[in-house]
Amino acid sequence: AMEDVCARFVSQKISKTRWRPLPAAALQPPDLFATGSWDNEDNRISIWSVGDLGNVGLHGEYQGEPQLLCDIRHNGDVMDMQFLDQERIVVASSTGTVTVFRHHQKNQTLSANQRWEKAHYHVDQDTSCGGAACTGVICNNPEIVTVGEDGRINLFRADQKDAVRTIDNADSSTLHAVTFLRTTEILTVNSIGQLKIWDFRQQRNEPSQIFSLTGDRVPLHCVDRHPNQQHIVATGGQNGMLSIWDIRQGTMPVALLNAHEAEMWEVHFHPSNPDHLFTCSEDGSLWHWDTSTDVSEKPSFLHQGGRSTTYFSHNTINQSVVSAWLSNDPTKDRMEITNLIPNQTLSVNSLDILGPCLVYGTDAEAIYVNRQLFA
Repeated sequence: AMEDVCARFVSQKISKTRWRPLPAAALQPPDLFATGSWDNEDNRISIWSVGDLGNVGLHGEYQGEPQLLCDIRHNGDVMDMQFLDQERIVVASSTGTVTVFRHHQKNQTLSANQRWEKAHYHVDQDTSCGGAACTGVICNNPEIVTVGEDGRINLFRADQKDAVRTIDNADSSTLHAVTFLRTTEILTVNSIGQLKIWDFRQQRNEPSQIFSLTGDRVPLHCVDRHPNQQHIVATGGQNGMLSIWDIRQGTMPVALLNAHEAEMWEVHFHPSNPDHLFTCSEDGSLWHWDTSTDVSEKPSFLHQGGRSTTYFSHNTINQSVVSAWLSNDPTKDRMEITNLIPNQTLSVNSLDILGPCLVYGTDAEAIYVNRQLFA
């Protein structure tokens, strides 16, 4: 399956990769993605096209590496990045600033469209070195929510100069990531293993619910919400474990799954096919969790081709994963897990999936695109 993957070496460590969203009625696969870098002298936001579609190899496999369309300098490490719409990208910086960049498609340039200086800060906004990293951003156009190392939550609106709402001491620890549960509700994860739900309709600056990993206070780095079932949430953390939560039930995860050997940096449900989940890690692996089929019917030749595939049956996986995360179909009793990167190198910092396409970025200064994920 590796021959479906195109690599491009980019001489900068890639911290984030994101597909440009497709227009609502679009049938074609995604064609553009953005990357952000970190830990380089000069960090950049770059826009790439996936490469030459017409260039097909002997066996129908896709060839041609991603092409750089335009890029722009970014002050500080890119901590997170989300498309607001087809043209605008919201970028979170380690300096605490949040910037909206616009991609001008006619002349292929990027420009800073809007900036909230030191949206996150440690002491006060006026001290020169007081910036605190903005660690996470999530968009629901025109709304933008940011979280940071300073435990602050901001709600911005594109084209408005001031924050619509700020919750100053939302958390006494670092907030690492945020997602929308519904238009007025967000969920944050922090560095002591807690999930908190915040309802912007309420004036008080307290979470409406708190969930936590039992006892061990493992920092959580990433979160994603199931696209169709808004009560199901996946998180990943410092110890590489994948946790599945049902926020209607209890305050603890419904399932804890052994996953990576080091920090899990991102977790994403497939947006249109959420039986598939993807995770990436500091350990250099990127896992595809497939719960869409009853694995017992699958032939065993899946082990070929450099992929390592693991099957879990009921006795290893909490029954509740199967019923909560997936469907309530009792015949589905297996999960197939495939490491999409057989020769692990440095940290895989970010991944994004849209339709049949996967893009991911690494500390080995490379970006990878797989356009036939389900082939």
